[in-house]
Amino acid sequence: MTAMQIAGATSHETTEWQALDWQAMMRTVRRLQARIVQAIQARRWGKVKALQHLLTHSFSAKALAIRRVTENPGKRTPGVDRVLWNTPEKKAAAISTLRQRGYRAQPMRRVLIPKPNGKMRPLGISTVRVNSTLIQRAFGLR
Repeated sequence: MTAMQIAGATSHETTEWQALDWQAMMRTVRRLQARIVQAIQARRWGKVKALQHLLTHSFSAKALAIRRVTENPGKRTPGVDRVLWNTPEKKAAAISTLRQRGYRAQPMRRVLIPKPNGKMRPLGISTVRVNSTLIQRAFGLR
C-alpha cells in the first residue's frame, strides 16, 4: 500500500482563513524545505530550482507568508499604501493576489523612532502587499 502525499502547488477552493489547516501547511512547507536542502547537498541544481518553484508557488507557503506578515507585533502599522490586512476575509483574499509577475515594490515608509541616547533612528515600514520574493525570503530561499 502506497501513501500519497501532496507537496506542491495544490488547488484550494476553500480559502476561509479560520478553516485552513495550519499544521498540515507547515508540514508541507517544511517537507519542501527539507527536499531543497537535500538537493543542495547532492548538488542537483536543476532539482533545487524546481523545488524552489514548487515552494514559492504553493498555496501553503503563500498562506504561511501572509500569516507571518499579518500576525506579528507590527501588524497594525500600515505602509506607504495605508493598506492593512486585518480581517480574515482580507487575509484569505490576499492569498490569491500573490503573483510572481507584475509586482512593483513601493517605497518604504520612513518613521523616526527615539533611541535610548535621545537621538532618533529611522525605521523603514514596507507595504503589506507582498510577492513571491517575500515568500522566498521568509522561508530562507534568498
